[in-house]
Amino acid sequence: MTSLLLSLAAVVCGLALIYKGASLLSFTALIGLVAAGFFAIGDLSDTGLVVFGAVYLPLAALLNVTPLRRLVLSGPIFKAFSKALPAMSQTERDALEAGDTWWEAEMFGGKPDWSKLTDVKYTELSAEEDAYLKGETEELCALLDDWKISYELKDLPPEVWEFMKKKKFFAMLIPKEMGGLGFSPFAQSCVVAKIATRSLTASVTVMVPNSLGPGELLAHYGTDEQKAYWLPRLVDGREIPCFGLTGPEVGSDASAIPDTGVVVKRVVNGVEELGIVLNFSKRYITLAPVATVVGLAFKLKDPQGLLGDKSKVDYGITCALLPANTAGTSIGRRHYAGAAFMNGPIFGKDVYISLDNIIGGPAMAGQGWKMLVECLSAGRGISLPALSAASGWGMYLATGAYARIRRQFKLPIGKFEGVQEATGKIGGLTYKLEAARILTATGVQLCAPSVVTAMMKFHMTEMMREIMLRAMDVHGGRTVILGPRNYAGQAYQAMPVAITVEGANIMTRNLIVFGQGAIRCHPFVFTEMEAARNPNKAEGLKTFDKAFFGHLGHIFSRMVRAFVMGTVGEWIVPSPIKGPMAKYVRAIERRSAALAFTADIAMGILGGDLKRKERLSARLGDVLSHLYMASAVVKYFEENGRLADDLPHARWALEDSLAEIDKAFEDFIRNFPVAAAATLLRSVVFPFGRNAVKGPNDKLNAEVAEMLMTRNAFAERLLDKVYVGAADKDPTGRILAAYDKLLSIEPGYSNFLKAVSSGKVVGEDLEAQLADAVSKNLLTSDLAQGIREYEPMRFDAILTDDFSKDYLRTAGAIPDEVWVTQPVSSFKDAA
Repeated sequence: MTSLLLSLAAVVCGLALIYKGASLLSFTALIGLVAAGFFAIGDLSDTGLVVFGAVYLPLAALLNVTPLRRLVLSGPIFKAFSKALPAMSQTERDALEAGDTWWEAEMFGGKPDWSKLTDVKYTELSAEEDAYLKGETEELCALLDDWKISYELKDLPPEVWEFMKKKKFFAMLIPKEMGGLGFSPFAQSCVVAKIATRSLTASVTVMVPNSLGPGELLAHYGTDEQKAYWLPRLVDGREIPCFGLTGPEVGSDASAIPDTGVVVKRVVNGVEELGIVLNFSKRYITLAPVATVVGLAFKLKDPQGLLGDKSKVDYGITCALLPANTAGTSIGRRHYAGAAFMNGPIFGKDVYISLDNIIGGPAMAGQGWKMLVECLSAGRGISLPALSAASGWGMYLATGAYARIRRQFKLPIGKFEGVQEATGKIGGLTYKLEAARILTATGVQLCAPSVVTAMMKFHMTEMMREIMLRAMDVHGGRTVILGPRNYAGQAYQAMPVAITVEGANIMTRNLIVFGQGAIRCHPFVFTEMEAARNPNKAEGLKTFDKAFFGHLGHIFSRMVRAFVMGTVGEWIVPSPIKGPMAKYVRAIERRSAALAFTADIAMGILGGDLKRKERLSARLGDVLSHLYMASAVVKYFEENGRLADDLPHARWALEDSLAEIDKAFEDFIRNFPVAAAATLLRSVVFPFGRNAVKGPNDKLNAEVAEMLMTRNAFAERLLDKVYVGAADKDPTGRILAAYDKLLSIEPGYSNFLKAVSSGKVVGEDLEAQLADAVSKNLLTSDLAQGIREYEPMRFDAILTDDFSKDYLRTAGAIPDEVWVTQPVSSFKDAA
């Protein structure tokens, strides 16, 4: 009995040490203590102790005496690892090393330190930023007529361009000391998003100079002379920038740029200088048709060794500034990307520029890829998430209002379960979008999180796509028919733009998120790789030894953590957050441990082949992404005071992300090519089978759908972020004005409707019905007046636009009469 108890104690202590990630020395000591215990109770004889010691002591020394371990174990492993490690191009290395890791590394590590999230303070708008959002941004929105921009002008009006230049909308990221606004990433996100709720074209026009473009590259890398000349001109709008990266055969794989620049000597104004002859063909360049200066990416070659290194010909991707009027440059034609923002091609044939045109000067030759990747965070982490969130805000408010106003079969359509399936999803995804937007903008303020921004670019634009699809389902013809009344049609049409820019979503999901995240976020892999590439082999072995054995402990620790939490229960994990989010924090932690173990098994077995198994790596990327988004939802719920109105939204978002995580795990394990490893993974990740989260149930989805039709606390926060214009000029203002009027006459309006339907109130038209209801004391005079005012607003809000044939034939060149709302003749007909 004593030996059984000792054995059980040994197993429990061993699992506890592995679970806690204890050191190798601690585990070795435990084995020795257990042996001593068995000897003390007589279950281990003197001979047995001697035999045990003969095996144990050399192994203990081998594992814990560092010089001996390096000589016998780590050295041969290090040698084999160094030979097996695939070659890495400088471009791949630049992309891998660019940017920082942040909270996502905690999720990937399998044992997140939640204080790193709870202690983060959301970035808040400064007084100046808040004033700009409420002042200049509102003014700009008031100048915008999205239908006129998109259909009639296919461009922003001249006065809007001038306003944007004058008010420095193109200079939000340029520091104040350089003349710009110097806004935080969060402020940029808020400005771009608010503009997007009024006009996608205007929003993209503001977005591009404030994401990947010459302004950011100059601010980070430009020479003093370049900054002094170009930045003031970019700030005041004398120069309009664009960035030439993609081309006919270069989209997501920017490293495959065929455009070249060759270093030459040339006499300019009687003086011999070094310069570059460029040949390039660029496509899909936003702002190119109106740009006056181009940030150009190309591959630099120096076949004559003019830069000083005779042994180096290929310098790699380089970025330079090219005035648009430079001889040999062709610019000005347009693409039409389903929206009216300026986008077009740029061509160059034997274009000559000075070597000093390289951004950062000649010293930055060949550093372009690193520069680009480090600066992608603004586009991936700020601008595109802002557009996505703005779509969510607008559709949450407008769809909720429409679902309550629009009636079919004598009920608001938002009461039908089929409609609620769509509106509940809109509500939950919008909450997730907003949580992810704010946390990511805060992260970009703190560092340059390259993995996070890639994750958010993909998932937030995909959530936007899902929201727009579901909103279109609910509205039907109301948003299919384009025109000034349509608040969804243009966003729906231009949706593919967000999906494809800054790296096509398929590529981002399948190659970047896990491909970069697995190496950068893993606590040991990058260190091991760097050690293997260290030319000083002694130093490399020293680093590798520590990382390798730490890695082994990490694998076993995360396996035990995931298995114990999956079998004993997630309750075993102490949650640093109390209240309704506690159980979700535990669920996130278990799946974090499961990801850490699964990723190590996959990388260990498949090695470099894992990046070619795109569907497998994409699923692990999905797990990491949804862990991040789920933790963002927890943070957002807590930061907003654990409001009762927020809870259904938060629960929906969390249940959705946890279900997506479990589905990704299931699909990964089911398709893993090594059966034995798949069995091990299944037993650790799903020890009792996949009895995991299935997603929001019908009751929760209906609860969110019902809230969508109310002015709940989350909706009120969204109202502060969107632009709502006058009802007669702004489509969002029209539907929300009607909705607000409806709220002011509820529940009397519903009772009146029932009375008309049941025959208690009679009359041939609305006026007769109201008079009959008042005479029977079923309505007060004030309520009758409210209904009288509401009915034309309701009818107007559900109308679609129509045009003369000549107007459509001439693309809006001929003015057309505005639809005049007809009065409602009978409430029975309207209902």
